[in-house]
Amino acid sequence: MIFETERLYLREMNQFDFESLCKILQDEDTMYAYEGAFSEDEVQEWLNRQISRYQKWNFGLWAVILKETDEMIGQCGLTMQPWKDEEVLEIGYLFNRLYWHKGYATEAAKACKKYAFEVLKAEVVCSIIRDTNIASQNVAISNGMTMAGTWTKHYKGVDMPHYCYVVQR
Repeated sequence: MIFETERLYLREMNQFDFESLCKILQDEDTMYAYEGAFSEDEVQEWLNRQISRYQKWNFGLWAVILKETDEMIGQCGLTMQPWKDEEVLEIGYLFNRLYWHKGYATEAAKACKKYAFEVLKAEVVCSIIRDTNIASQNVAISNGMTMAGTWTKHYKGVDMPHYCYVVQR
């Protein structure tokens, strides 16, 4: 376990989480900000990337486990992400649609911010969010972040405007 909150605990993902990850990454509605659901190969690549991040940085997107049921309901964590001409420490979150609008993303994101500042000693942390993803923008705002810039990413042949929400220690 990396840490726990009132209702959740976060831990590194492993191959046993593949099925739970598929429920998130293969859902069309959940993945609208990524231009559609992932194939099984893309889910495996995603999982492998997180495991590589744990080995490289000792952090990545972690499995979010609901204490009440011991079920993986999402992923939230810290990653290094490109933003314009630099790499930034980002809090990312992506949850199973069945668990949206219950405060879990905000609860996990706030704990990740605390981890970034207290454990990693980061001076600043951000969340990079597609312009159409209002729910994720609201999580960032609830996490004390303010919009600090825009940038258009190119993904799957689509121009995707993104906002960078930032909070300093």
